[in-house]
Amino acid sequence: MINTLIEAINMAKNKSKKRNFIQAIELIVTLKGIDIKKPENRIIAKIELPHEIVKRKTKICIIADGDLALKAKDAQADSIISKQDLEKLREDKKTAKKIANEYDFFLTTTDLMPMVGKILGPILGPRGKMPDLVVPSSDIRKLIESFRRSVLIKMRASPQIQCIVGSEDMNTRNIAENIMTVINFIDKRFPLTTHLSNIYIKTTMGPIVKVQTNIRR
Repeated sequence: MINTLIEAINMAKNKSKKRNFIQAIELIVTLKGIDIKKPENRIIAKIELPHEIVKRKTKICIIADGDLALKAKDAQADSIISKQDLEKLREDKKTAKKIANEYDFFLTTTDLMPMVGKILGPILGPRGKMPDLVVPSSDIRKLIESFRRSVLIKMRASPQIQCIVGSEDMNTRNIAENIMTVINFIDKRFPLTTHLSNIYIKTTMGPIVKVQTNIRR
């Protein structure tokens, strides 16, 4: 299927008009035969891709104090929120929402998680961004590198998943391998031989290209 995806990616690139910015490559997977009203059929998940998305920096926010906060700074986390900073957000909902929208992933320590849940939980939860837990002994640099290569996928309102899997200046095969990682994840949750409707690829502002696949029965 990799070759089929490469053809579709190249077609999406060629059909897209040149813009004054590097466009993202987006994947759209539509499913069928799934009752999205059932909570167990909804998806909010982080998927680590084999290739980091060029020109799109995934932003990581670490909520921690002490040594872990220092390690996170050294590992070039995009933002570090201390317990004191967190307390200030209790009464500053506007800033809390801005933070929730600005960062892709959040990590925090076990001792701060209850406080994070109370203050940021109502904002991060609906966005599917509740923090992953880390311990002081965690290799925060490796964790950040892992999250940099990750995307958040959601399927809640309709049986469709749409996410960025690359950028138009990336190697086409690398984009295809990123797409296969997402497709394989979906296939484990909802076998595509039964539930796949269509797969599409597009650039940010370009037309949709349908992937010709024989996955379906």
